[in-house]
This record gives sequence, structure tokens and C-alpha cells, in this order.
Amino acid sequence: MKNTGIVRKVDELGRIVLPIELRRTMHIDVKDSLEIFVEGDQIVLRKYQPSCIFCGDAKDLIHYKNKNVCTNCAHELGVL
Repeated sequence: MKNTGIVRKVDELGRIVLPIELRRTMHIDVKDSLEIFVEGDQIVLRKYQPSCIFCGDAKDLIHYKNKNVCTNCAHELGVL
């Protein structure tokens, strides 16, 4: 994991602000959904992508190199 050097305080409603530079770098736009994960004592945010990045199918997805790919497209790509 890479340290950005950015520190933010949590407000009284439990919110934090993601800096615009980080949102631009990570392609996070207004109204985008983020998934929240817990890994040990760390909170991980990831842009929510519920379907295959190639065909848009939401069934039989695998997570390959931080992207969702359906098994059909994975076979076509030679991943499986």
C-alpha cells in the first residue's frame, strides 16, 4: 500500500473528504459508489464495479487484477 501523506479528520457525522487530486487519480466521480472493506486494522475503500468491465454481465464474476471480469470474457482472454 502506498502512503499519500494526506490526513483528514472525521466529522461529527462520521464523514471524511477525499481530496480532488485523489478522486481524479482514482477516477472517482460525484455519485460513484465505493465499497468498504476491513483488512485487519485497516479500512479499504474501492470504487464499486458490480459487472464485467468488458461485456457488462453481472453473473459469474471473478476479480482479476483489481477488475471484475465474467468467466466467459476471462476464457476469451485466456485468463482461465
